[in-house]
Amino acid sequence: MELCWYVIIRKAALKALRKMPLKTAAAFLRAFEKIEAGDDHGLDLKKLSGRDGFRLRIGEYRAIYTRETEVIVIDAGPRGDIYR
Repeated sequence: MELCWYVIIRKAALKALRKMPLKTAAAFLRAFEKIEAGDDHGLDLKKLSGRDGFRLRIGEYRAIYTRETEVIVIDAGPRGDIYR
């Protein structure tokens, strides 16, 4: 049995998703739905080094999230800006 997660998108991440191209933002939302269902196969995920959390990559955009009792999407945005 796989774990199911509850996804929480913080205000900063939601604001960043609204600024992204529509197709990219929709792809992130579909990816979060997959993560929420416990199925992260086929997603470009990586554990962050030097800090807690994971990153999800879709094209030139990234989302940073943590995963404990729920998935909390901390921020999203272009590759160069997201890690600051």
